[in-house]
Amino acid sequence: MQGFADYHMHTPLCHHAEGHPRAYVEVAAERGLTEIGFSCHSPMMAEFDDWRMSIEDFPRYLELVEEARAHGETLGVTVRLGLEVDYLPGHDPWIGELTKMASWDYLIGSVHYLTTELVVDHPEHLSQMEKDYRPEQVWELYWELYERAIRTRLFDFMAHPDLPKKFGSVPGGDLSNYYAGSLIALHETGTAFEINTAGLRKPIGELYPAMGFLSLARQAGIPLVIGSDAHAPEEVGEGFDRAIAAAKDAGYSQLARFKQRERTLTDC
Repeated sequence: MQGFADYHMHTPLCHHAEGHPRAYVEVAAERGLTEIGFSCHSPMMAEFDDWRMSIEDFPRYLELVEEARAHGETLGVTVRLGLEVDYLPGHDPWIGELTKMASWDYLIGSVHYLTTELVVDHPEHLSQMEKDYRPEQVWELYWELYERAIRTRLFDFMAHPDLPKKFGSVPGGDLSNYYAGSLIALHETGTAFEINTAGLRKPIGELYPAMGFLSLARQAGIPLVIGSDAHAPEEVGEGFDRAIAAAKDAGYSQLARFKQRERTLTDC
């Protein structure tokens, strides 16, 4: 992992992560990462869940990242400020407000909600989702929302592309038809996406996204980021060896980095 960046990690303010951000920096330094970024789940326009930081905690989030940044300077690790922002139709104005609330290095777009009451990757929602939707319907709805999120142009890169497979629910046959709209949108908007290694720690036991998506993205020239989606210090950089190998197998030779929402590319 020497010299790589991990841009997807959370803090206890989202209520399902643990460890002070300084501890994440220390693990990053131990594992040879030279740059990391925090991207806690953003506050939302309305309260739909209890697994994100509240708007009241937002000032503390900025403080925690600054504390981590100062600690990183002593260990040779650059710390970036990001946010993982859930996309829901009609919430674009609120997301626009979030973009003005800090001097961000990047914003990650993600889709977790199929509806305001159904979260695609939440274990407590799994039985309801399986009752109401066939896998094909879940994927159709998810990828439609994913494409819409990309086309808002509000995000610097998109998180865990094929998240609905988390519990093993994958339609049969060629999946490229599900990917197509989002790949076109990523290309047309110049938006990057990530290989997210958290899938290795989930029931599906594989990277997000699958190799089919990754290969098509490379053919389209879409920029790539790698993130661990760490919710605990020991998860920082976890699975990067697998992700880097997959990226190279797909033909990637460079990865994206972000500073003040400007993208550069570095060799991988």
